[in-house]
Amino acid sequence: MLTTRHGVKVLGASDLDAFQRLAALDPVVNVFAAHRARVTNLEPRWLGGEVWGRFDGGELRSACHVGANLVPVQADADDARVFAERALAGPRTATTVVGPLEPVRAIWDIVSESWGTPRDQRWNQPHLEIATDPHVAPDPLVRRTTLAEAEVLYPACVAMYTEEVGVSPEAFGGADFYRTRVRNLVARGWSFARLEDGEVVFKAEVACLSPYAAQVQGVYVAPHRRGQGIGTAGMAAVVAAIRADLAPVVSLYVNDYNVAACRIYERVGFRQTATFATVMF
Repeated sequence: MLTTRHGVKVLGASDLDAFQRLAALDPVVNVFAAHRARVTNLEPRWLGGEVWGRFDGGELRSACHVGANLVPVQADADDARVFAERALAGPRTATTVVGPLEPVRAIWDIVSESWGTPRDQRWNQPHLEIATDPHVAPDPLVRRTTLAEAEVLYPACVAMYTEEVGVSPEAFGGADFYRTRVRNLVARGWSFARLEDGEVVFKAEVACLSPYAAQVQGVYVAPHRRGQGIGTAGMAAVVAAIRADLAPVVSLYVNDYNVAACRIYERVGFRQTATFATVMF
């Protein structure tokens, strides 16, 4: 159990309201952490890790999700350094450090020498939002997928993940876990795709959800169909569906070097509201 140091302690169920108020200070940027808190009640056994909070005068001022993903929440550089020093007190559990640029860089400056060489570092990931109808016509063939289509969808999910992350989600025995993840997203109604003759030509999923926002992940167009406008119309359809049924704001973050994707999101009507960074192991 993490003891209090520099005003930091492990948060639990009794801290849920305070944590959600903190996340709501920037509810779209913090949608991942807010989602995780809501579905786990901040219980470590459900989190698969912990959420640390830093207090000032009894008030929660910042937090950090510490599990497979290490994610700072409303943390400035000083908060981030404190969380990083705390993380060094035990073995690294995170495979990814991700969030707003300033605190991620501050964390990395502290832990980099001890945590070893990362697989990738991405220091300029525009965080994008749209809170209006899409600026282009949605693709009428994009729809929610069904569990009966999960096995058709799965290879496209693997291809997208491998292309984006640089390693297959099936590596190191991860196939069963990832297949379950895909099926869970389909079952929740968070998976959208355009299928043609049993082939996925476009897909995207909701990664996390709060009453304020939905964060999109896994946007993919089949390689032989790229450059045909399918991604733009497909994303417009996803935005329209999410805003109609799930949340008023749609967000995502994208690598700055993915020029084609950035252009798609701009055409759909996304605007940049922050800059994220990701360090991957």
